[in-house]
Amino acid sequence: MRVTVHRKAHFNAAHRLYRKDWSFEKNDEIFGKCNNPNFHGHNYELIASVTGEIDPETGYVIDVKILKDIIKSEVEDAFDHKNLNIEVPEFQNLNPTVENIAVVIYNKVKAKLNPKFDLEITLYETPRNFVTYSGK
Repeated sequence: MRVTVHRKAHFNAAHRLYRKDWSFEKNDEIFGKCNNPNFHGHNYELIASVTGEIDPETGYVIDVKILKDIIKSEVEDAFDHKNLNIEVPEFQNLNPTVENIAVVIYNKVKAKLNPKFDLEITLYETPRNFVTYSGK
């Protein structure tokens, strides 16, 4: 029997959507106000969903404290109150769109999980704009 456990988390971060190899005008045309050279911020909401078999001894799929600690070290400590473009190494050459942020979070969390688990990341950039990524 496979069950999914969900853990919610939150972080605030600033970013600018642009490509270094494009002109300001082209970046402005594609990314609009998100291309602001002075950056802008979001209150990101994260849901990390771990799917696996229930352990017959503990009754857990995963101890939620383990998942909480992974999210704290790999996401909250790494991204919260940071300028993603400047302060987060993963985005030095990667445009920090919500899609790319979700993939980076997935890779960071997945690397710390037991490989027997499936993982899906849901990341809300705003209450109405969000993405999901499950490694596929």
